[in-house]
Amino acid sequence: MRYVIIALVLCAALSRAAFAAAAEPATDPQVDPVPCAAAAAAGDDDKVIAVCGALVDSEKTPAPDRIKALIARASAFARKDQIDRAISDYDTVLRLDPKLADIFNARGELWRKKGDRPKALADFGAAIKLDPNHPSARGNYKSLAQELERLGALMAVYGKPSFNCATVRRAVEKAICASPELANLDREINAANTKVVREATADSPRAGRELQRQQEDFIARRAAAFGRPDYDLQKAMRERLDHLLEVERY
Repeated sequence: MRYVIIALVLCAALSRAAFAAAAEPATDPQVDPVPCAAAAAAGDDDKVIAVCGALVDSEKTPAPDRIKALIARASAFARKDQIDRAISDYDTVLRLDPKLADIFNARGELWRKKGDRPKALADFGAAIKLDPNHPSARGNYKSLAQELERLGALMAVYGKPSFNCATVRRAVEKAICASPELANLDREINAANTKVVREATADSPRAGRELQRQQEDFIARRAAAFGRPDYDLQKAMRERLDHLLEVERY
């Protein structure tokens, strides 16, 4: 008898639930987060953009669901290499919740991919400020800071040869000073020669002196040949650099 009563109570409860469900209006598909989450879990970027976009665009979508939909859509845009659209979605996410370290880091990675290093560094810094132990943001910040340092060092010497252009007298050196490309080549040749001479000298001072003599002979030949119709200064310098790099490898 007890099981019959339980069954009757359960049936009554299910009947009331069914009646209530029938009485309520159907769920608006634009504010149902399930399709968006399912598309994101399946990795279907085109479907993510479509169904999560509906959540983003609906005024009825609660803020937490809109944030999740924006993040999912931004990730899909990023995978499709639509960087500007992904950044735009992350911008909106951070306006809705400016305390998401992961999103600052993700947006920073997109700025870096886009080539805007200052904005990328700022986003990585913001992520670290929110979460000092954020491993990805810390690694990104460090590597980008080192990259900017290297670029700064390169820019400081860009277009400058290994010698002082203010004191040159030879025509070939004046030509090198007038061309950033030739100036950079000259600086690379000097750096490569310095390295191979130093390494050779460590094993044999005589070998080091011989390599330095070869460099001096190249500079003398370059000065003597410059201006001749058949002399290609850039080609000669490129061949000298290639030779030094070959010596360095062995």
